[in-house]
Amino acid sequence: MPRSLKSPVPPDQVHAARVDVAERVGTILEDIRERGDEAVRRYSEKFDGWSPESFRLGRGEIEKIIAGVPGTVLDDIRFVQRQVRTFAQAQRDSLLDVEIETLPGVHLGHRHVPVAGAGAYVPGGRYPLTASAHMTIVTAKVAGVPRVAACTPPIRGEIPAATVAAMHLAGADEIYLLGGVQAVAALALGTETVGRVPLIAGPGNAYVAEAKRQLFGEVGIDLFAGPTEILVIADETADPFVVAVDLLSQAEHGPDSPAVLVTTSEELGREVERHIERLLPGMPTKDFAGPAWRDHGEIVVAGSLAEAFEVADSYASEHVEVLTENPRQALDRMTDYGALFLGEGTCVSYGDKVIGTNHVLPTRGAARYTGGLWVGKYLKTVTYQEVTDPSSSALLGEVCGRAARVELFEGHARSGDVRAAKYGNGTLPWNDEAGA
Repeated sequence: MPRSLKSPVPPDQVHAARVDVAERVGTILEDIRERGDEAVRRYSEKFDGWSPESFRLGRGEIEKIIAGVPGTVLDDIRFVQRQVRTFAQAQRDSLLDVEIETLPGVHLGHRHVPVAGAGAYVPGGRYPLTASAHMTIVTAKVAGVPRVAACTPPIRGEIPAATVAAMHLAGADEIYLLGGVQAVAALALGTETVGRVPLIAGPGNAYVAEAKRQLFGEVGIDLFAGPTEILVIADETADPFVVAVDLLSQAEHGPDSPAVLVTTSEELGREVERHIERLLPGMPTKDFAGPAWRDHGEIVVAGSLAEAFEVADSYASEHVEVLTENPRQALDRMTDYGALFLGEGTCVSYGDKVIGTNHVLPTRGAARYTGGLWVGKYLKTVTYQEVTDPSSSALLGEVCGRAARVELFEGHARSGDVRAAKYGNGTLPWNDEAGA
């Protein structure tokens, strides 16, 4: 049985905080639903101290902002977007349209059709999360989405220039300096100045995640998301210093970000904890990473590597690093995770920032039933049918009539009867009885 060297706070404390967030978000959404732009502006002023003449940036403003971004930053943005675009294009190329003939003249098919528009939420309350622009906008454009409206908040009253540059270079058709629940609501519900979109994608804080949850149904969403998570699987061959650094790399996302170590070596687990306690005081982001490790950090000792994989799957964590002697074993042993990072040569931070896979991933156990954002999220797989052979239509009509009447659907049955009669030897007794 696995043993715990360090445990998180009780779950009921976390649940109480979620209830409070849900109530506050619900109030904001109803206000914006009723008052549109007026309410959006009110909340932008209240939460971000931001109330420009227009939340949408004009082309001239965008060009001026980008002109002030250092060239190396722009080069790095272009580099990363190439990685994201290359992987997304490979994903799109793997999705083929299908058409088959199941009976003579019976053609069945499906096509992958992009949604008409998408909202890309790029967080920025604490940090300018430039990479989220690549993940949401580039991927949507590779999918063929014709209109991408992107939102990001100001940071302490300032325009996040690098983020705006990333949004523009990624291909955003509209860029709004607007954040939080008010941004998600404007995109989902539409206002006098913001056109509604069919689907919203992108990470965010607890309030943004809750807004997406409450609006789901009225608008599509990429996935339900919560605080960033990392789980490291390590055996005795792992470097405890590297493990500690990687755990803290995700804990800095926020004070509610879980960081979990599952190890087969109690000695390594204790050494990792010592490194973390030593490194934390000197971290510039210790105000977030410290509470995250204190309240949501865990160290679990498993009796074997097989048990470690089982424990890791039970968490269904967003990010799973496998720092073991043979890390690719996890590909065959594990099923419940957002993304795997195999071996010391890669890390979650690569996935977050530069490597090309998408960093918008399932949290809070959602990896049990879904993967993360990818080009397929922006596509609708729609089917079509065509029957060109009269004898096949007659056959299907006969079977349809019988099958529908088993379910007491007379109207359905008659649609089949009509074709059985027109293209075959069927009769329409119900039509004769009607006096026709």
